[in-house]
Amino acid sequence: MAVSSGEGKAHSEHPDRQVASQRAGEQGLLFDTQVSPPPENVGYRGPTACAAAGITYRQLDYWARTRLVEPSVRAAHGSGSQRLYSFRDILVLKVVKRLLDTGVSLQQIRTAVAHLRDRGVKDLAQITLMSDGVSVYECTSADEVVDLLAGGQGVFGIALGRVWQEVEGSLAELPAERAVRDDAPHPHDELARRRIRRSG
Repeated sequence: MAVSSGEGKAHSEHPDRQVASQRAGEQGLLFDTQVSPPPENVGYRGPTACAAAGITYRQLDYWARTRLVEPSVRAAHGSGSQRLYSFRDILVLKVVKRLLDTGVSLQQIRTAVAHLRDRGVKDLAQITLMSDGVSVYECTSADEVVDLLAGGQGVFGIALGRVWQEVEGSLAELPAERAVRDDAPHPHDELARRRIRRSG
């Protein structure tokens, strides 16, 4: 089932709304998180992305190869080249890890990731993903979060604004690189061109 808005699951007359609202507040799901803009023209190598997202290199590699979360700054070009992940990529990696840990299927996670990919970076911080362990719902207002919590006992939430702050805190302690666009000339290509010129 596709990621859907929390509106479709509304239970606005449910007597447990007050309790649900309190739970949402305690879990930090009510959109009160302020975030800084993500760093621009910066990329992070695989080991840094793993450390910030709390995943293994094996998971990172598998998700890149299966196109679940690919490095958007620079893909690997043969052996010896390094993938570079953006802040947004690492945010999504951390969300994927959280969803997996709570038992959401990889198929549902793929749908959620595709949905997040269509959002602007700023929009991401204003989303709370809710799941009952089977489906994933996107909430963009406190009412939607409360409705879902009131309607189901097993519902959990991931406030992307909070994840944003966690990733930001982790990356502040880790190395970054100036991002070079994928279509920029690769240093190895330039060396090859010089050799051809010399031998010609």
